[in-house]
Amino acid sequence: MKKKLSKVAKDINNYLKIFLKKQSNSGLLLSMKYGLLPGGKKIRSKLLVDVGKIFNIKYKTLIKIGAAVECIHAYSLIHDDLPCMDDDNIRRGKLTTHKKFGESTAILAGNSLLTISFEILSSPELNIQSNLKIKIINLISKCAGHTGVAGGQYLDLNYEKKNVTRNKIIEMQRKKTGMLFQFCCLIPVLLSKKKQHFSRFANIGLDIGLLFQITDDLIDHKGTEKKVGKKTRKDKKKGKATLISLLGYKNTINYSLLLKNNIFKKVGIFKNKANDLKETLDFVVSRDK
Repeated sequence: MKKKLSKVAKDINNYLKIFLKKQSNSGLLLSMKYGLLPGGKKIRSKLLVDVGKIFNIKYKTLIKIGAAVECIHAYSLIHDDLPCMDDDNIRRGKLTTHKKFGESTAILAGNSLLTISFEILSSPELNIQSNLKIKIINLISKCAGHTGVAGGQYLDLNYEKKNVTRNKIIEMQRKKTGMLFQFCCLIPVLLSKKKQHFSRFANIGLDIGLLFQITDDLIDHKGTEKKVGKKTRKDKKKGKATLISLLGYKNTINYSLLLKNNIFKKVGIFKNKANDLKETLDFVVSRDK
């Protein structure tokens, strides 16, 4: 599993390095690269490749789309770490972008990475039909903006130190995290033009995103900064609305395992073609807690 994950991460990083080298010189490029590269495990992009395997989509095409996904993810993390948001100093084992370059530069670097993602998707290098490009860009816009990542972050901040229902927590986490995972699960379906599977993978993507976020919350609750590469036990201090705060640690673990098993059932119709996807999901839930 780690070898497969490393290959996807390496290929995406190589593509991003080459793409950024072609950019006009800018004072923001250094901070953009800092927040983007080498990046995390690239689990979102690995899922994109996994679902792509089910629908026989070209690997190189998925790597280019994955590069756009990682730009949006990096933008969201840079902004998430800002003092006006979650106020974090460490990310992926190093200083956060705003601690390294200052708040204004970090905001601009994040904004630039968001727009770079659209540049990647609209580039001639992504050799797919124009109508499909438009659909992909439209979909990722909805996933990144007020109906997705940004909207979820807004709810996350507004739910702090409040009594929030389970349904509202799940809705918030599906927006903040799930929408980008949903995008990764839908793109191979879109490219394959097998519309009958669209609804199934829209739900699977949201469930995987929720599973990932729950695991992140469990890691924050029990993990150490040295292992995780960022400050832990923040959620309780900030009064974050999480399933752990509502259900307790053990019940949340049970909920996550139930969620994973339900995803396995949904992809069961694809038999061996879904093995890589299942392997990635096992990795997601088995990360250090």
